[in-house]
Amino acid sequence: MEKMKLKLLYTDLKSDIDIIEKELENALNSSSHLINDASLHLLQAGGKRIRPVFVLISAKFGNYDIDNIKNIAVPLELIHMASLVHDDVIDDSDLRRGRRTVKAQWNNRVAMYTGDFIFARALEYVTAIENKRVHQILAKTMVEICNGEVIQIEDKFRVDQNLKDYFRRIKRKTALLIESSCELGAVASGLDEKNIRHLRRYGYFVGMSYQIVDDILDFTASDKELGKPAGSDLLHGNITLPIFYLKDHPIIKQFIEKASTGKVVEEDRLAMLKVVRNSEAIKQSIALSNQYLRKALKEVEALPNHQMKKKLRDIALFIGKRKF
Repeated sequence: MEKMKLKLLYTDLKSDIDIIEKELENALNSSSHLINDASLHLLQAGGKRIRPVFVLISAKFGNYDIDNIKNIAVPLELIHMASLVHDDVIDDSDLRRGRRTVKAQWNNRVAMYTGDFIFARALEYVTAIENKRVHQILAKTMVEICNGEVIQIEDKFRVDQNLKDYFRRIKRKTALLIESSCELGAVASGLDEKNIRHLRRYGYFVGMSYQIVDDILDFTASDKELGKPAGSDLLHGNITLPIFYLKDHPIIKQFIEKASTGKVVEEDRLAMLKVVRNSEAIKQSIALSNQYLRKALKEVEALPNHQMKKKLRDIALFIGKRKF
């Protein structure tokens, strides 16, 4: 339902999004039946396609040409998809969006090679782009995302980390790719440096808010809404924003200790969720997400008058207020 509401905000882009969707399907075609099946399994799980949408909207501020822009939107979504496959291996996740993950449907080795294949397809797609700056931004983005995946492994169950560690992690996990989507759409459409900067900063702030909301919903939404058990992040050792405010709570400390040794039972999970949901940590996390949203909206105001400004505002507000 939430995904449908989001898509209503950019129905006027549907024909171009359909082109992106078809290109993604073509890009994931492989001579290996196994990789082909695994890649399409992920694609068919759906998604908000928010990164390609940000590419398209940002490009609308300049010289818009879908035949050119699709060569940026597609690899960005492929990079995102590849990172999801790898994340599910790292987190040992069996479900994503209510559907079995690639690693659960097949195994870890198939998942890792599938993720690598999707990354490689992204690189192959980029060869159609002549703009050297686009290549530089994409390459830097991919390097930082890979660094982020390793940092996420290093930070698992590490209770002595601070908020700076958390912000660094979610920037690489989520905000960076949304930031790059806005920046690359602007660069590819020939926008001036001032407006490229505004769109890049908008993407960063929206991306940070997006991930914070995700981290909140992991505790507040139901198992059914999430398509996985609520509290999965902490179960897998990922210390997210609400937990930073509760690290000294005895039940949370005990849960982290048990989770690190794989001894959590359902009673522990429910007790942990009750503590988080009834705490001030949720309100504090929402307040921080809203700070990023306000910064994002400020960047939108600085952009030239264009019908896409309202779309950027509406999407940002939706992201900040979504329920799951």
